[in-house]
Amino acid sequence: MITEIAPARERESAAPQQPRKVRRAWDEVPRWQIYVPLGIYLVFTLIPFYWILLFAFRPAGSTSLVPWPMTLDHFQKVWTERSFGVYFQNSVYVGVATLVLTTVVALAGGYALARFEFRIKRTFMLALLCSQFVPGALLLVPLFQIFAKLQMINSLGSVIIAETVFQLPLSMILISGFIRNVPQSLEEAAWVDGCNRFAAFRIVVLPLLRPGLIAVGSFAFVHAWNHFLFALMFLSDQSKQTIPVGLNTLMSADSVDLGALAAGGIVAAVPVVIVFAFIQKWLITGFSAGAVKG
Repeated sequence: MITEIAPARERESAAPQQPRKVRRAWDEVPRWQIYVPLGIYLVFTLIPFYWILLFAFRPAGSTSLVPWPMTLDHFQKVWTERSFGVYFQNSVYVGVATLVLTTVVALAGGYALARFEFRIKRTFMLALLCSQFVPGALLLVPLFQIFAKLQMINSLGSVIIAETVFQLPLSMILISGFIRNVPQSLEEAAWVDGCNRFAAFRIVVLPLLRPGLIAVGSFAFVHAWNHFLFALMFLSDQSKQTIPVGLNTLMSADSVDLGALAAGGIVAAVPVVIVFAFIQKWLITGFSAGAVKG
């Protein structure tokens, strides 16, 4: 019996073992319990977008629920008669300048927080976190007085500086957390090879920060593009206003041009949608990595 059982056991041990399939809790949930809530949420999310498209492409005076025949009269009206071409150009200038300034300053400050130790470091980090609880409306009066003394009222530079200051705390925290994930031994190896600190940072660390920089820069751009308060308070000349302020001019106390307002909303949303469509992978990676060790 022993001679018969032993080869059988050897054959069983030699046979490849099939990996056990791990059963997860959501594998036992019926599919309809997942798809039905998601479908309801999707309907409530897409209806407002369809409503905007309907008013933007539907002829004036029409009550049809289908935008047919389609017209571009509303877009032509807001772009030419309502000066949305100028608003769009100003918004691009403010958004790109805010992106560059915020990224550069946050990169320098985040590197200092991640790599250097100083006495008030914890206090400074706490101040950065607490500044996120301060609404932008509380900054209007001091910023307005400062810009008035600097003769920067009714200048796009005032909006750019205000947006940069408002975005810096969160951006520095995110960049510092992302830099901490880069081993300092890589920089030390570059120092041994003869690089100074700036050269080591530029050659070794900076290429690894691409997701974090894209996340911070896109966040700063979108916020500057959509922010209404600073542009309204610091810009009085119509030729200097941005798209959010331009959308506000389409609404009056007596009437609202729904077609023009919907067309202006699409003009304002399309650049942001395009930006997020191209950088969504980097955006998710950057925010998740920067939030691990803040």
